[in-house]
Amino acid sequence: MDEVLQRLKEGVRRFQTEVYPDQAEVFAQAASVPQRPHTLFITCADSRVDPIAITSSGTGEVFVTRNIGNMVPAYGEMLGGVSAVIEFAVTSLSVRHVVICGHTHCGAMSALLHPESVAEMPTVKAWLVNAHAALAAAETQHDRPTAISTGESMIDVLTEQNVLLQMQHLKTHPSVARAMAEGALTISGWIYCIGTGEVFVAEDGERTFTPIGASLPTGV
Repeated sequence: MDEVLQRLKEGVRRFQTEVYPDQAEVFAQAASVPQRPHTLFITCADSRVDPIAITSSGTGEVFVTRNIGNMVPAYGEMLGGVSAVIEFAVTSLSVRHVVICGHTHCGAMSALLHPESVAEMPTVKAWLVNAHAALAAAETQHDRPTAISTGESMIDVLTEQNVLLQMQHLKTHPSVARAMAEGALTISGWIYCIGTGEVFVAEDGERTFTPIGASLPTGV
């Protein structure tokens, strides 16, 4: 028997016997009324990033889409799943906030720095084009005295610049531009530190990331 499939099945059984009974009313309500999430959370497909756990959210609160490198193609360049999710979340679900969340130790950011690592993955290589401008910005930012004095690594600078770039791309989507103009939608960029649980946030218009939870260990 497939060991991985068996493990997944055992997880479903635990959900049915241990998790679901305690939240039966919540799930029943979720099934009886249309979903009304307050946030669209765009993050990386990395298996170590769990948006629901990070935000302590409940069923039906957060609409999630994931892809390699938490990227948002500028509108019209790569119309596809990401664009469709954004349009549906903003227009049909009327989410009030969009988060673009990057994270430390990101394989996509590493691939941007070492393109030879994806030489045999043409689809991944093509997708990473959505972050090439972030790489150019990171190379400039990393050489500045402030970055050198704080000892920021190139991959950390790139991770931040990528989130900021994807926020710009997000604003090119008509549904987002319209909702923001009406004052019905706000956006923010996040960096999640896998090793410490820290989250750093840049609200729209900001270029720096501020930590949430000052009592946690510092440093990305």
